[in-house]
Amino acid sequence: QVQLVESGGGLVQPGGSLKLSCGASGIMFNFYTMGWYRQAPGLQRELVATISRDGEKKYADSVNGRFTIFRDNAKNTVFLQMNNLRPEDTAVYYCKGENIYVLGREYWGQGTQVTVPS
Repeated sequence: QVQLVESGGGLVQPGGSLKLSCGASGIMFNFYTMGWYRQAPGLQRELVATISRDGEKKYADSVNGRFTIFRDNAKNTVFLQMNNLRPEDTAVYYCKGENIYVLGREYWGQGTQVTVPS
């Protein structure tokens, strides 16, 4: 059974930091590009950052320079370090794994809430 389990969300003041974690089980972690996405109320889910199995990273313009994605392949875990948080970062953050060999094979976590009050 495949599971992606996020943790680390919470309430943080503007300018603060949070570190999200996503532990994966039931998949060959090295076969997956991992990503973080977020969805704010009333808006579509959007890409935050992705990291390939070799460590190549991509970021949304809105978080570039403030957020860092990294992964620990030995522990089947991907992280999102979020610094200098802003109220517009408030959203449910989701972890996603996308298989690099099988088109369309992807898995999502259940999400973790991040709230930055204005």
